[in-house]
Amino acid sequence: MNANFSQIQAIVSQENFCQWENHNHIKQKTITQASASPINPQCIVYPQTPAELASIIAYISSNNGKILLCSGGSKLSWGGLVQNVDVIVSIERLNQVIEHAVGDLTVTVEAGTKFADLQAILAKSGQFLPLDPASPESASIGGIIATADAGSLRQRYGGVRDLLLGITFVRADGQIAIAGGRVVKNVAGYDLMKLFTGSYGTLGAICQATLRVYPLPEASTTVVLTGNVENLTQAAKTLRASALTPAKFDLLSPQLVTNLCLGKGMGLIAGFASLKESVKQQSVTLVEVGKQLGLHSSIYKDKEENTLWQELEQQMRQTDIEQITCKIGVLPATAVEVIVEIDSLSRGMSLIHALSGLGVWRCPVDTTVAEILKVRSLCQSRGGFLTMLEAPIDCKQQLDVWGYSGNSLELMQKIKHQFDPKNVLNPHRFVGGI
Repeated sequence: MNANFSQIQAIVSQENFCQWENHNHIKQKTITQASASPINPQCIVYPQTPAELASIIAYISSNNGKILLCSGGSKLSWGGLVQNVDVIVSIERLNQVIEHAVGDLTVTVEAGTKFADLQAILAKSGQFLPLDPASPESASIGGIIATADAGSLRQRYGGVRDLLLGITFVRADGQIAIAGGRVVKNVAGYDLMKLFTGSYGTLGAICQATLRVYPLPEASTTVVLTGNVENLTQAAKTLRASALTPAKFDLLSPQLVTNLCLGKGMGLIAGFASLKESVKQQSVTLVEVGKQLGLHSSIYKDKEENTLWQELEQQMRQTDIEQITCKIGVLPATAVEVIVEIDSLSRGMSLIHALSGLGVWRCPVDTTVAEILKVRSLCQSRGGFLTMLEAPIDCKQQLDVWGYSGNSLELMQKIKHQFDPKNVLNPHRFVGGI
C-alpha cells in the first residue's frame, strides 16, 4: 500500500488514530488472533461518524490497501484468517442510538453500539432485542450482524436476519449505501440485510442498523429434563409436536449436563417466556411429560434461572476461554443421534437447538485436526456442516475453517467481486478465501 498516513490521521483526528506499535497490547493480541501471519498493519483508526468511515475506506481503497474491520473484537478470532492487512478500522466509537420507535417496536443504532448497552436502554421501555450472542457484555451490534451470531432465543424469535429491518453501510469504494428501512413492513429494494448478515465484513462496513424489538415477557421459567437417550428423544419429539411454545429449546450432551450439575445422561432444556399463567401451565405440562418417560426434571425460576443460562453461555460460547469452538448444523430430526455420536467420536461437549438443528461443539484446545474432521464428516452425513469459529492459528492453517461443500461458491465469489472488486475488506476471512 502506498499511502500517506497523515492523510488518514487528518480524517479522524489525533485521538482516534494510533500507530500499531503504540497500541494497547490486549487489543493487539485480539487482532493478531484473526491473522494468518504475523500481522504488522500501519495503524488503527477509530472513525466517529459514517462520513469519517467512508473517507477512510475510500482513501485506503484508492491506494490499494487492505482493511481489517472490527468493533469490540469479541469475534475477531472467528472465521478464516485475514491476510496482508494494512490498516485496522474499528467502528467501536460509532455507538449512538439513533432512534427508538417504542410504538413501532423498532430501534436504529450505530454498529459499534454494545449489545448490553442497547438492552439496558430498551429495558427502560419494557422492550428487548431477542438475541443471545456470545460474550454479550462485549459484543457489538455490528459484530453480531457480521457473524450472524444468535443463540437459543432463535427458537422463538428467529436469527439475526429475521430481526434486521435495515442497514446503512460503506461500500469498498467509500460510498455510503442504505438498504431496507426503519419500519417492520418495509419491502423496498433488494434484501441486502440477509446478504450482509453473516458475511464477516467482506461486503461492506456496516455503520448503522435498524432492528425489530419485542416487549419484555411478563414471566419466564426453565425446565430441564435429563436421562437416557431413548426417553429424551421421545420427550423432544413430544415437545416438537405439542402446542407448547418454548422461547428456548436445546439438547445438551452428557458432558455438558455434568458440567452444569443438572443430573446424568443427556439433557433437554426448555425456557418458557410469556404471560405468567401461560408459563406456569406450559412448565407443568413439560414436567409431566418428563415424569411419564422416567426422566429427571428440574424447574428454574428468577435468579436461579438467570444463573443457569449464564452458566450455559459460559460453558459453550464464552470467547475468552481457551478451547476450540465450532458451529454445527444438522437436520433437526437427527439432533439427538448426532450428539450421541459426537460424544463417542471426540472429547468435549455439544449443544443443538432442537428445531433449527444449529448448535455448538466445544472441545479441548489440543483436539487434533483428525478429530475435528471426523465430527465434520458426521455433521455433513446428517445433512449439515461444521464451521470452525475459534481455534489456535496453527490449527486453522491445517484445514479449511469453513468446510463448505455446497454449490454456491462461484456465486459468492461473484457477489464479493461486485461489492469489493479490489478485495479491500477483511480479505480471506469468509468461505473459499473470500
